[in-house]
Amino acid sequence: MLPPAPQVITRVFGGLGNQLFCYAAARRLALCTSTQLVIDDVGGFVRDHTYQRQYQLDHFNIPCRKATAYERLEPFSRVRRMLKSKWDERLPFAQRTFIRQRGIDFDPRLLEVKPKGTVYLEGYWQSEDYFKDVEATIREDLRIKPPTDAANRAMAARINNCTAIAVHVRFFDEPQARGSLNNAPGDYYARAVKRMTRLVPDAHYFVFSDRPGAARARIPLPDERITLVSHNRGDALAYADLWLMTQCRHFIIANSTFSWWGAWLAENAGKKVISPGKVAGSVTAWGFTGLIPVTWEILEA
Repeated sequence: MLPPAPQVITRVFGGLGNQLFCYAAARRLALCTSTQLVIDDVGGFVRDHTYQRQYQLDHFNIPCRKATAYERLEPFSRVRRMLKSKWDERLPFAQRTFIRQRGIDFDPRLLEVKPKGTVYLEGYWQSEDYFKDVEATIREDLRIKPPTDAANRAMAARINNCTAIAVHVRFFDEPQARGSLNNAPGDYYARAVKRMTRLVPDAHYFVFSDRPGAARARIPLPDERITLVSHNRGDALAYADLWLMTQCRHFIIANSTFSWWGAWLAENAGKKVISPGKVAGSVTAWGFTGLIPVTWEILEA
């Protein structure tokens, strides 16, 4: 009997931005080693009682199949994954069959892995350096299936009829929290708008946020230059906001992988992207090695 064909099984988890990073790194590993990629779309969500997130990658052009229960290491998958991880950590990185990310900085060792059997991959892998060499394929895989409802089509038309800048404001702490270590610095958006105004005069700003009213207060522009995009509510419609972001020409992103992908997936070759610098709180980390592409502009606090 022939041994089973090599395959990479990636456990997808987190919000939409993090799910895309999980996929992209695993897809590159599979492509560059002529290995089949299989997606565990269940294991990363069954115990997410805090955020109650769901798998959202069905809104993309992804060609890979879903894992079976056996491939998800069920039953008792939590224990079995832990045991596999503990055992494999004693092996050289390239020889492991269960690769779990340790730390958040870009880890070049992942690029050298060559699966000989089934390899389980678990981590956020938040850097384009994990998939830069297969960028064209990743962009094709991650083409978003456009929403078809009237509100989103109308908003897309408005975006496409002007010089549109997407601004994403993400609140990890309450907007009024003083000394927040999780939200982008309080003056970041004012400084980013000032910088973008120099780069792209007379643009219109489309603001995306989980707290639209509080987000508007951070943008020092008159109302006629701002549109609040607030009709897509809840995680189920996150893909629609992401699609609208990709229709914009330039970007002021938050310390959020959601708007990171909005900017990265946009096809405007001359796009300007402004990002906050290092943000390190109790529930978020941003600006670590490899996260922000070299062509984007970083505004340090």
